Amino acid sequence: MNTFLAIIIVIVAVAVIAALVVALRRRNRRHIEERRQEARDTRSYAEAARLEADRKTAEANERAARAEHERLAAQQQEMAASAQRSAVQDMHARADEIDPDL
Repeated sequence: MNTFLAIIIVIVAVAVIAALVVALRRRNRRHIEERRQEARDTRSYAEAARLEADRKTAEANERAARAEHERLAAQQQEMAASAQRSAVQDMHARADEIDPDL
């Protein structure tokens, strides 16, 4: 009877240990899968943030290009006005030269 009881106790102990091992492996696999999902979510968020940063960079570059275009247009307009002023002064000088009353 003692031998039979010892065998039963050993079998139960082995079964309990096997059940614990299976449960721990299952829990470990679940934990690993949760970490994988977290990594996928983080990568997805990082990609979305990168795309938003790229969009903002493109907008800033476009705004800078428009500003440069406006600066050049203003500079060209200023040069045209200066040339026109010079031509007007030349006309006044010429009028003064040909005016017999001056």
